[in-house]
Amino acid sequence: MVNNKVLTSVEYGALWTTYQKKTMILCFLQYFIEKSEEPKAKDLMKGLHDKLNTKVNEIRNILEGAGAIIPNGFTNDDVYLDAPVLFEQGFDIMFSRILKEISMGMYVLHTTISYRPDIINLYRSLTELTQKYYYYFTEYLLDHKLMLNPPVINMPHSKSYIEDPSYMKGTNIFGNKRNFNVVEYGLLYHSLESNVLGMQLMKGFAQTSANSDVKEYFQKGYELAKKIYLETEEMLLNSDILTPSIVSRKVTSSTTAPFSDKLMMFCTYLLNGFSIGGQGFGAVFCLRNDAILQSGVFAKDVLSFGLKGARIMMERGWLEEPPSMNN
Repeated sequence: MVNNKVLTSVEYGALWTTYQKKTMILCFLQYFIEKSEEPKAKDLMKGLHDKLNTKVNEIRNILEGAGAIIPNGFTNDDVYLDAPVLFEQGFDIMFSRILKEISMGMYVLHTTISYRPDIINLYRSLTELTQKYYYYFTEYLLDHKLMLNPPVINMPHSKSYIEDPSYMKGTNIFGNKRNFNVVEYGLLYHSLESNVLGMQLMKGFAQTSANSDVKEYFQKGYELAKKIYLETEEMLLNSDILTPSIVSRKVTSSTTAPFSDKLMMFCTYLLNGFSIGGQGFGAVFCLRNDAILQSGVFAKDVLSFGLKGARIMMERGWLEEPPSMNN
């Protein structure tokens, strides 16, 4: 029988990470709720905020019951509700949807390293909550024309197997390329969608950061997201696939930070990990060599960017150290 008072090292690590991420999201939601002028968007975000706050308390109780140290995470000191609006209406739901994408992946991982029934049930309920709000946010964006459906294709009438290894060639001596298949296109489309939002987020962060090195870091993040977007777009155009119309929201002229630099750096650090995972996923499921190589280059650039961010956080004392394994 599992002892509900004993917390394994891997469960502790999962809960530590979840606590940090959830308290970060609560800060973003507080600000977005405060600034939202759209009733339905505000109601959606408030509903998510209240439910996540309950889950944060559950995590705190589990850690306290095991006699474990609770991470500082993020608090009201990291969000400034009196700051002016930084992003156009609609960005709040777009960004919340991306955060739910990340959460879904992390909960799968954390469930696989959980053994106590109450912790497994915690991640099961978090997964259900995340999937529900991901659906709500997607539906909201589509209904308000803030997100467009990806393009459709003519449905095939037969099935086939790949028998020629040249299928993997992105180019040949005659300059011809096979078209992307729908699996590959889906990965490229997701990259475009994510990096459009990433560009706006980094622009807003850079515009409001008070520290010159942090501001410069966010500016480089903007350029990196822009590079990934433009090179992915070019690859599609070179395959005679028109770039899909992706809706973006503008950054206002405000230079007053709504969040602490610590929170903005941690958020960027989290998104870096998500991007690296996405590039790796793309390299595995893409069968065109040129796209695989491009994913490798992107992953290298994002990793380098992420490591620099980690060094900045360490130098400023912003990166909490997880508990160490006992020797």
